[in-house]
Amino acid sequence: MSLQVWFAYMLACWVISISPGAGAIASMSSGLNYGFRHGYWNAIGLQIALLLQIMVVAAGVGVLFATTPLAFQFVKWFGVIYLLYLAYLQWTAPIKDIEIQQEKRDKSVFALLLNGFVVNISNPKAIVFLLAVLPQFLDLSKPQWIQYLIMAVTMISIDLVVMAGYTGLASKVLRLLRSPKQQKYLNRGFAVMFSCAALLLSTVHQAS
Repeated sequence: MSLQVWFAYMLACWVISISPGAGAIASMSSGLNYGFRHGYWNAIGLQIALLLQIMVVAAGVGVLFATTPLAFQFVKWFGVIYLLYLAYLQWTAPIKDIEIQQEKRDKSVFALLLNGFVVNISNPKAIVFLLAVLPQFLDLSKPQWIQYLIMAVTMISIDLVVMAGYTGLASKVLRLLRSPKQQKYLNRGFAVMFSCAALLLSTVHQAS
């Protein structure tokens, strides 16, 4: 992979990562509820899933996945149901004192990691998208595994920075929203965003 090709790929990664999606919503929700340091574990979970998806594409399994309707539909509807579940949790989240909530870690690191992992891994569009995008930057005259490794490190590094921005922004906004009424509206706002993400995912169709 030449420097010019890598630079083009790097710019594409920034655009992809900054574009709001279920991962960004989950990161903001975690930052809002658990603060930056604890909530950022959700972003780590997102990256573990992203790495697995890139490995699937690099191994060639992505082609099989993209052309198998049953596998595609199963993962898609699992993702829809999980996003709706997150929406329900956010909608019914109890109102707590802001300062106490920031101190209290009522969700374990593993739970946050798992939450981020499931949000990303249950989106079949991600694998299909990676399958369509990553090969465009490959130099077929050179070993592919090294190029996939470079692309994986680049994409994950950029996504970690972007998700840190989303998580940190939400954790800062949290300090400005102290009243129970404001917290209630904010929680329900995130519930609506999770529901919208589920709706969008439900409309994804397998490419023919």
